Amino acid sequence: MANPKDKVPENVPGQYYNDTSCIDCGMCPEIAPLIFKRQEDAGYSYVFRQPVTPEEITLAEEARESCPTESIGNDG
Repeated sequence: MANPKDKVPENVPGQYYNDTSCIDCGMCPEIAPLIFKRQEDAGYSYVFRQPVTPEEITLAEEARESCPTESIGNDG
């Protein structure tokens, strides 16, 4: 489970975030490229835009549920 006290600094404020347990597997930006980006130099992904539409929220949830390290949080 993602730790809200351990968020990566690039996350935009909001309900969804990645924490520092992310291994940058690339799955979340592949599933939801309008929400997640990779920070390739540091080796993790982050939320650069919060989902707004029902479709985007569905994709964010799919990414969260697919995350192998459970690094994506949803404070909603």
